[in-house]
Amino acid sequence: MALQTASAPSLTAAPAIGGGADTAFLRQIRRDPGHSIVTVVIDVVAASVAVIVGSLWADATQPQHPPLWALWLFVPTVVMTFALQQMYRKQLRRNFLDELAPVMTALAVAAVVTLAFIVTFVTSASQTGITTTKVWVCAVVLVTVGRFVRVVIQRNLRTKRGSLAPTLVVGDGPVAHQLIARMKEMPEYGLRPVGILAATPLQVAGDAPAGDAVSPDVPRLGPPRAVADAIAATQAEEIVVAAEDMDDDQLARVVRAAHRRGIRAWVLPRAHDAVGARARIDHLGGVPLLILPRINPRSWQFTVKHAFDRTAGALGLLMISPIFLTLMLLVRLSSPGPIFFSQERVGRNGKVFGCLKFRSMRPPTEADKAFELKAGAAPGGVEGVDRRTKVGKIMRSTSLDELPQLINVVRGDMSLVGPRPERPEFVELFEMQIRRYGERHRVKAGVTGWAQVHGLRGQTSIADRAEWDNYYIENWSLALDLKILALTVLTVFHRAE
Repeated sequence: MALQTASAPSLTAAPAIGGGADTAFLRQIRRDPGHSIVTVVIDVVAASVAVIVGSLWADATQPQHPPLWALWLFVPTVVMTFALQQMYRKQLRRNFLDELAPVMTALAVAAVVTLAFIVTFVTSASQTGITTTKVWVCAVVLVTVGRFVRVVIQRNLRTKRGSLAPTLVVGDGPVAHQLIARMKEMPEYGLRPVGILAATPLQVAGDAPAGDAVSPDVPRLGPPRAVADAIAATQAEEIVVAAEDMDDDQLARVVRAAHRRGIRAWVLPRAHDAVGARARIDHLGGVPLLILPRINPRSWQFTVKHAFDRTAGALGLLMISPIFLTLMLLVRLSSPGPIFFSQERVGRNGKVFGCLKFRSMRPPTEADKAFELKAGAAPGGVEGVDRRTKVGKIMRSTSLDELPQLINVVRGDMSLVGPRPERPEFVELFEMQIRRYGERHRVKAGVTGWAQVHGLRGQTSIADRAEWDNYYIENWSLALDLKILALTVLTVFHRAE
């Protein structure tokens, strides 16, 4: 089947998400090699300034200091170390917190290598170590700030200026539609869907399945073999292969066709539900094998996590005790009723526990009418008649009403980080309706979670929450917990119902 030429004009005129003009300059710096060159230049400038500032700080003109030219070896060493750690590889979504640890490690290695070279081949002056250390300290600050600024600018270009890469999606099934929805909802990933390639016949409006949200503005362009024509018509810069029914030969042909035109291909793994961030490729002879590390919620790593949770929860209660006691007093004075509100929630392995919150509502009256959730909405937020007290509204908007859950953490009912617990009656319903919802209960429920720091709070999509929660479980690490806790501090400043 030939490419559907009737759809092509609408593609070239499609506006970029975010409403901005996608200039030639923006297209150049978001694609390799421009993308990598920008990052290298930022690192070189930051490391060079670090050498200058560190030298001045150490007063490198003194005879006991190493020569300045030798210290400049630090700059190419930093770039080489970053390159070896694949820190110039283009990623869909660059997160500053994810870069902190590898940046610190790479800078430390670069400083040690530079020091070893100077001491071995140049000079063993007494101040060599001190001077190199000061250069390293300056680099830690300047390179980190430089990369943070780069992340902020890149995200701003994507979300505000619409600098999004036109993306073809191969596949027309539920997972392909889910990926297209993510591209539209989250422009920070830098992808704008411009067309669908699928082997199945194109669907007309009357035959489209219920809930098909991609039909109106993402045209079907023909079968996968038309990928070359589709790339030319849409000026696509990326291609996502999410066709679950495509055989290996077809998939390889699509990827090779994309590569011949300088297009990067992202391929949905066959067992995508089981593939985590720590999955890796090995080879048996010349055949690649995908290794899927096992996540065992009963392992010693989770025992360490639970011990950390209880210790940190107790220390947290101690640190916030003045705020905690003040809120207890305000709740007591706000309206009649108990200070704490305990609600049955489902935790690990389906065990029900009493989830604590500060009471934020006045007692119900007969005038309060019954309330039903909107179809497809998650429970949470303000349901029914708004009975929140003044202090309750403030606590809800800042999530301060959740603080008593630290008591649940100390008891062992909950973790600091994990899937947010739900009421038993809703869990039973969601397990029947939502794919993989029940798998959330493999671990303890959390005070905060991966879904919540991505904006899924209150009455938001249940399916989306399940997707993010299962990602967290399958990619769990203490580092990820610390990252979520850091993001939570930022999230609480956003008002939420």
